[in-house]
Amino acid sequence: MHKIKDILKERVLVLDGAMGTMVQGYGLKEIDFRGSDFKDHPIDLMGNNDILSITRPDIVKEIHSAYLEAGADLVETNTFNANSISQSDYQMEHLVYDLNLSSAKIAREICDSFTKLDPKKPRFVCGAIGPTNQTASMSPDVSDPGHRNVDFDQLMLAYKEQAKGLVDGGVDIILIETVFDTLNCKAALFAVQSLFKEIGEERPVMISGTITDASGRLLSGQTVEAFWHSIFHMDLLAVGLNCALGAEQMRPYLASLSKIADTNILVYPNAGLPNEFGGYDESPDQMAIQLNEFTESRLVNIIGGCCGTTPDHITAFVNNVNGKTPRDIPSVDSFTKLSGLEALVIRPDSNFVNIGERTNVTGSLRFKRLIKEDKFDEALAVAREQVDNGAQIIDINMDEGLLDSEDAMVRFLRLISSEPDISKVPIMIDSSKWSVIESGLKNIQGKGVVNSISLKEGEDEFIRQAELIKQYGAAVIVMAFDENGQADTFQRKVEICKRAFDILTNRVNLREEDIIFDPNIFAVATGIEEHNKYGKAYIDAAKAIKESMPNVHISGGVSNLSFSFRGNDRVREAMHSCFLYHAIASGMDMGIVNAGQLTVYDDIDLELRDAIEDVVFDRHKNATDALVVLADKYRGIKKEEKNDDEWRGLPIQERLAFSLVEGLDQFIEEDTEEARDKLESPIGVIEGPLMDGMNKVGDLFGEGKMFLPQVVKSARVMKKAVAYLIPFIEKEKQEKGLEDIYNGSILLATVKGDVHDIGKNIVGVVLGCNGYSIIDMGVMVSADKILSKAKEVNADMIGLSGLITPSLDEMVHVASEMNRLEFDIPLLIGGATTSKKHTAVKIEERYPQNVFHVQDASRCVGVVSKLLKPDDKIKLVSETNKRYQSIKETFYDGQKNIRLLSIEEARKRRPPLKYDPIRPQTLGNQKIESISLDMLSKYIDWSPFFHAWEFKGVYPDILDDPIKGLEANKVFDDAKSLMSAIIDSEELEAKAIYGFFKACSNNEEVELKDEGISFHFPRQLIDKGNNPNFSLADYISPDGDDHIGLFAVTAGHGIEKITKRYQSKNDDYNQIMAKLLADRFAEAAAEWLHEKVRVDYWGYSREEEFDLNDMLSENYKGIRPAPGYPACPDHLVKDKIWSLLDVQEKIGISLTETRAMLPAASVCGWYFSHPSAQYFSILKNKR
Repeated sequence: MHKIKDILKERVLVLDGAMGTMVQGYGLKEIDFRGSDFKDHPIDLMGNNDILSITRPDIVKEIHSAYLEAGADLVETNTFNANSISQSDYQMEHLVYDLNLSSAKIAREICDSFTKLDPKKPRFVCGAIGPTNQTASMSPDVSDPGHRNVDFDQLMLAYKEQAKGLVDGGVDIILIETVFDTLNCKAALFAVQSLFKEIGEERPVMISGTITDASGRLLSGQTVEAFWHSIFHMDLLAVGLNCALGAEQMRPYLASLSKIADTNILVYPNAGLPNEFGGYDESPDQMAIQLNEFTESRLVNIIGGCCGTTPDHITAFVNNVNGKTPRDIPSVDSFTKLSGLEALVIRPDSNFVNIGERTNVTGSLRFKRLIKEDKFDEALAVAREQVDNGAQIIDINMDEGLLDSEDAMVRFLRLISSEPDISKVPIMIDSSKWSVIESGLKNIQGKGVVNSISLKEGEDEFIRQAELIKQYGAAVIVMAFDENGQADTFQRKVEICKRAFDILTNRVNLREEDIIFDPNIFAVATGIEEHNKYGKAYIDAAKAIKESMPNVHISGGVSNLSFSFRGNDRVREAMHSCFLYHAIASGMDMGIVNAGQLTVYDDIDLELRDAIEDVVFDRHKNATDALVVLADKYRGIKKEEKNDDEWRGLPIQERLAFSLVEGLDQFIEEDTEEARDKLESPIGVIEGPLMDGMNKVGDLFGEGKMFLPQVVKSARVMKKAVAYLIPFIEKEKQEKGLEDIYNGSILLATVKGDVHDIGKNIVGVVLGCNGYSIIDMGVMVSADKILSKAKEVNADMIGLSGLITPSLDEMVHVASEMNRLEFDIPLLIGGATTSKKHTAVKIEERYPQNVFHVQDASRCVGVVSKLLKPDDKIKLVSETNKRYQSIKETFYDGQKNIRLLSIEEARKRRPPLKYDPIRPQTLGNQKIESISLDMLSKYIDWSPFFHAWEFKGVYPDILDDPIKGLEANKVFDDAKSLMSAIIDSEELEAKAIYGFFKACSNNEEVELKDEGISFHFPRQLIDKGNNPNFSLADYISPDGDDHIGLFAVTAGHGIEKITKRYQSKNDDYNQIMAKLLADRFAEAAAEWLHEKVRVDYWGYSREEEFDLNDMLSENYKGIRPAPGYPACPDHLVKDKIWSLLDVQEKIGISLTETRAMLPAASVCGWYFSHPSAQYFSILKNKR
């Protein structure tokens, strides 16, 4: 066989295209999938494409032949789902080996025949191994994050069986593809390596991951770099990306991978992003242009196609890469590369690596108590604190006599994987039991560290464990411990570490940089003379080890040092800091420390520091006694706190109603218990006084005598009361067989790609107050998840929310899917960008007679109530249909009267502008790390805040409104109070980044030639008579002497923590209030920054002196439009802003797949300085 590694050095190879797309083109029926072998199979087989290798091998051969005739160098076997886990859906698990064997033989036969015809162009068979339909690092149930439908061992066995069939069938290469969960991939790698050992021969292996959206991460949360760190422990022929994205969207992630991977790069994207019908529209020529750029940029060694690609695509690819030079494999530095969800590279110049120690039952009493009390959720907070306090790796140890250590380790690691703020860092699996370590390795998707192994049980066991650690893809800590015991002297520490190093590098072939030595930090100042040398022995050994083995790392458990001073935190912290100061200078570069309990070396009292160093370096025989005496001076005293209570009053029924109407929750549990004691049942408390109170709230709201903020406060009180009663209700239901209270259920969701949920949350609260069961699915929810959940819970109706314009298209998609799947429940549409017109024209036609636009929360109860009453529903549907028909007729009649100009005609009508550009002070990017919220509070436009609470009017006039003024003032006071608390707590952060760039306009393009990027700003095409047809590009000089500004601001970092706090207290009112304030701060930051740009940073309006009203009225020069504005409605251009400003890296704003910003309280856009610049709309460009 031709050596493919040599061929890859000479030219770019081409992989085949989609198998599924080709199969669909045959229009196969159930009989084709059954064939004669499976005609009596108990369930349908249609859709199980892998079985066609047995039932219709002729079709599989034709498809392979078509791709080979198109010029493909490599073809994939028809085995994407040919594993026992996926095949269990079809009850075909028993056929897995045969499926793979048959598929491999078919591909082998066809490839050999083409190679025989043209020996200079050998063809290769890639044995395709897909991801299965289960994930090892994610729970299928959001309410049970520790649950898994599949584990590592099940995956490994499934993959091994599949790989055996492929190898026996004669594949040249194993291709593990479409990896969306790296733990699945690691199980596949483990399986393949195990198989190779068993059969005594190997095949080259390639891996291809799948970036699921614009976040640049796999579905399981890993970045591209973290993914690479997790899998490169195996010598790979190639690594790359496929599926989910088109070539254009995939490029930045491909470029990142190409820089860091010291192997060949492959890429096989989809034929663009799916269209609204789920198809793929990119033609062969369009894709070939993109892939040609990849080869021209020397990013790739192998290209091909995934979903939607055909032999015509492959022909185009082959023609384009012919004669092109493949990417050179880079030489990368041999640094230690670890990963959680994010990558950690430990370089020689890296600072000391903090390993968090508090998630250790042997070292933290708090953590041990929480684990033993089965409070794993609370124990997660300990891990989170370690990361927040600066731990770059967290050490997890469950070795406790009364614990099932293995089970506890697995459970905790699985819970951690659902917490991205914890799992972003690498995990250190710490145990003295190999079974616990191995179980841990099977539950981390990143590249972690094993703590630890040693020569204690001899070389054979040491080598066995080390080889498995390498196979699992981890780094390892090696203790200075051999058959004769732990090393406690300088000589033994160095001797054991050198022996272990030679074994690991020469016999196990472990990378030097993946070896971490722990020469043993023992307790000092114990009163035992032999212990006096322990500190100095470690420090001296660290220096000697680092000098003789420079690529390894030196670590240790620092808290061991101060074990004699338990209970005296001040002295322990000082001892750790002193020891680290000297040990780091001698070569210690990582350590297990409590990152939140270290003091600065220079801040330690000199007397205490000297006493500690006397002990550490064994300077004199009385050093221990001196430190013990001195330590008593540093014992701390805890403070006490106390709380006060207040009023009691009316009869219990009136007390509950009063609390609900007034939104007072201080005594709600106490009063609810009193009511439960007096009434016959806990359900009676809800159906009686609590519902009486909420009915009063509903009546007052409907009459306009209560306003939305008050209703939300009432809901907060009601939630607390119901939460208190739930345990009693459940008990009574079991005893008496009672049914749930039920008025109807409404499923609410913010659609896929959108992160805004304030309006949805308000609607949920209002409906919940009126007795409806609310299933809130949160934000960024895909159509399939919405509809499957609606079926699961038998929802009475679905409510969709969205704020950004792409959400409108997603709502259309959901409606289409509801129609296709034959739903017959009402669909409610709401959100800032929605309208009756769009609902009537675009959404209702996809799901006729069942779509209702709900303008605001105050109207949702009336609509829902009517829809759940048959007679009222008939009337509402009839009225809505008439209204929608009228809207459609008006719209389509208006469209007939719109005259659109050609682009050439429109350009002739561009505005006649003169240009006198002013150069900004500094070009390039400028980051503002922190903006004072107190200062921003003076820039807040409060009118939108009141609109969100459905107080229609303008601030400050709304405060004097004769009807709404009183409550408007109350909510304003609450807002100011919460705003003051947020400012004082410093929990919420405001950041910004902006930049100025040389710019030149060319018709509708603004070109940033120095950056190699241009922005397209559409021109108005509607015939406006004598008025000009604008494009934002008109405001940039065409002479190349002008500039454009870009910006992004956020005030959302920290809001999640604030809202979670209120959510845990069932406090919807303050939860919503906090999000609204974050939005106001973000808009204020944008206003403040624009002023600074005009007056200082760019300085094109230095003379202006405007107050806030002038600014909000936009009386200034220039404009700051944002993607999504009517003049520039395309949100996709945010990608270019993010690229130019490095927004995500610099200030932590990410983009969803539809380019909504996370955090949601963020604003971005452009700065145009031209004095005539104004806002306009191009939305009528399309009929």
